[in-house]
Amino acid sequence: MKISATIIALNEERQLERCIRSLQEVVEEVILVDSGSQDRTYEVGEASGAKVFRRLFTNFADQKNFATSQASHDWILSLDADECLSRELRARLLDLKQASVQVDAYAFPRRAHYLGRWIRHSGWYPDYKVRLFHKSKARWEGKFVHESVVVNGRVSRIEADLLHYTCDSIAEHLQRLDQYTTLAAQSMFEEGSDPSIRGLLGSPLSAFVRAYVLRAGFLDGRQGVIIAVLASYYNFLKQAKLWEMRRSSGGSSGSQK
Repeated sequence: MKISATIIALNEERQLERCIRSLQEVVEEVILVDSGSQDRTYEVGEASGAKVFRRLFTNFADQKNFATSQASHDWILSLDADECLSRELRARLLDLKQASVQVDAYAFPRRAHYLGRWIRHSGWYPDYKVRLFHKSKARWEGKFVHESVVVNGRVSRIEADLLHYTCDSIAEHLQRLDQYTTLAAQSMFEEGSDPSIRGLLGSPLSAFVRAYVLRAGFLDGRQGVIIAVLASYYNFLKQAKLWEMRRSSGGSSGSQK
């Protein structure tokens, strides 16, 4: 098995080198698609040995499918710039390269490092993600946000963690929430969803209960509290932005129920 790693990035000079370094000896090439970084992302990618392409951002799925299309090998290992392979996952992948593969894709559990702590609850873990796949059997789908790999074939799991170095500050988390809630609201708007008072109030409340109580966020300490509160805020904000989009478009302002 020969593997091409694909990474999409925007202003990721701080994270990128660690990501690419974790891929050494595991993959035969690294494809980096940069969507217009203003920092040294492009230069860091080149210095780390990646094949770097510039492409105007359309959506996450398009960027990742473009990266796949530039790969020389049939097996694709797709990472984000703020992710890297754990030591255990590296070892499992090196073993897999020598094995007879009977499936079309593999999913890994993803473990997040958030505000200085590894998160093991809160609905963030194990968070299985399909990231290794045969490019003839899978592609990325999802127009706006929460893109995922759709596999036309068999998927197996590798029980070794993909490491995700997510937000180092609450300010960074809030910035991402602003971006993702805009994309989520736009997706809901185009699907014809209508905002409501119930959605504005009930969705945030249920998100907090789900993250902090049902998914044991209380075991993640102060970070678990913050995750649950910001999950609630995410749900409120996407509903509020959907209402704003409907109002600006001259459509329904939403049910009062």
